[in-house]
Amino acid sequence: MKDTSHHDERIANMIFSSVYPHYLAKVEKKGRTREELHEVIEWLTTFDEATLQEHIAKKSTFEQFFDKATLNPNAGMIKGVICGYRVEEIENPVTRQVRYLDKLVDELAKSKAMDKILRKP
Repeated sequence: MKDTSHHDERIANMIFSSVYPHYLAKVEKKGRTREELHEVIEWLTTFDEATLQEHIAKKSTFEQFFDKATLNPNAGMIKGVICGYRVEEIENPVTRQVRYLDKLVDELAKSKAMDKILRKP
């Protein structure tokens, strides 16, 4: 499945704080915690709690959110299909980063072990 520029633009302009409650609801519904969600987000972006809350309060777009992030060097190990797209084949950097986050949230909700989610050896 190919990304289109319209699709990439739509994702880049989505407000992180509008998606965050859905991430939280998804993981909590499956018995995981807010703290675990934040651990996953911090692993991917290096954002601590204060920085994450700042992005939520400022209503940062995903483009702004990931522009300020320092992506984990192991993020490239995130592979698989999410929302009909093979993560490792997504060309647009912002779209790929958002799908990385989506994939990690899915893995958390599917009760995968945290060491595996965080790509620890």
